[in-house]
Amino acid sequence: MNFDITIVGSGIVGLATGFDILNKYPDTKLCIVDKEKEIANHQTGNNSGVIHSGIYYKPRSLKAKNCSDGYKKLLAFLQEYNIEHEICGKIIVATEESEIPSLENIYDRGVKNNLKDLAILDSNQIKKIEPYVSGVKAIHVPQAGITNYKSVAAQLKLLLSNKGVVFALGEAVIDLKRRNGHVNVISSKRQWNSGIVINCAGLYSDKLAALTMEELEYKIIPFRGEYYNLKPQAHKLVKGLIYPVPDPNFPFLGVHFTKTIEGGVESGPNAVLAFRREGYKKSDVHLPEFMESLFYPGFHSLVRKHWWAGCLEMYRSFSKRAYVQSMQKLIPSVTAKDVVRGGAGVRAQAVKKDGSMVDDFLILKSDNIINVCNAPSPAATASLAIGEHIASLI
Repeated sequence: MNFDITIVGSGIVGLATGFDILNKYPDTKLCIVDKEKEIANHQTGNNSGVIHSGIYYKPRSLKAKNCSDGYKKLLAFLQEYNIEHEICGKIIVATEESEIPSLENIYDRGVKNNLKDLAILDSNQIKKIEPYVSGVKAIHVPQAGITNYKSVAAQLKLLLSNKGVVFALGEAVIDLKRRNGHVNVISSKRQWNSGIVINCAGLYSDKLAALTMEELEYKIIPFRGEYYNLKPQAHKLVKGLIYPVPDPNFPFLGVHFTKTIEGGVESGPNAVLAFRREGYKKSDVHLPEFMESLFYPGFHSLVRKHWWAGCLEMYRSFSKRAYVQSMQKLIPSVTAKDVVRGGAGVRAQAVKKDGSMVDDFLILKSDNIINVCNAPSPAATASLAIGEHIASLI
């Protein structure tokens, strides 16, 4: 087999990249390879399904630009292919006076990112939108919504398959070798030549990048995000999407409430170190991967800076009572009897050697190999714009 382009990773970013490439270059001979037997098995298939507005992100950053552009492209895609979605809006709530300056900073970013119809709410106005929420001030973001990204991924795969894309699923890429202007792709089952390789491998993107880049300035550290589901009798507590004011030191949005397109309501996620890259359960341990994270200098620096926050996250992970207390900051009437443990996702977070978390999308081109090195949330919302950006690098 020989291909013009090989994309490694069949998550939503890899699929969206293939989709945009074929729109621009319809005669491209394209292969999408993934170690899993099904598409969208990891970050795409285990997120909360939120359609992000782009309010949080630093103006002119890749996250801000791609989320804004991707939001429009995603809505058009959902409407064209009749994929279930709802623009239900969300509120970002300051529960204490001390959080108001951070809330106002988020509002200013939203304005700079060209979001329309944002509104600052007082405590009485909050109650009109979310009657059970307690807060002193909030931002109403009408653009936010929900969908199912596995459904989006499935539609992308169908469109790609119809255009002749080869899907090599159940094959792990184990090596990449540059030879005579092309890349020799070696998988667990076979090998082939490709003119260009695009690395969209998510949790293993740094491993793949290290095959052809001399020295990486970052490592993927896996953070598990755990959810609780509200029982049906407690669904009335949540009308749309309810978020706290996030800690500015972290690229996480805090424990929030999200209604799902399937009709449920979930709360989460926390953010704890996973003991393997695909560690969706506390019992999922891969000793070599865990030790790799543990002995990485950047992780040492991260722990030194934020050890107390990390301890609190771990405590919430093991204590339902502590987790419910964090939920009660937003909705005081929710109780432990109202919730049951739900699923979990794992965030592929790039961490630099100095311990700082990469807070923007990171896409690096090296000759005929493009590495998507950091693409956590809002990558699903932004996927079609990210795909367009990657296609522009070809």
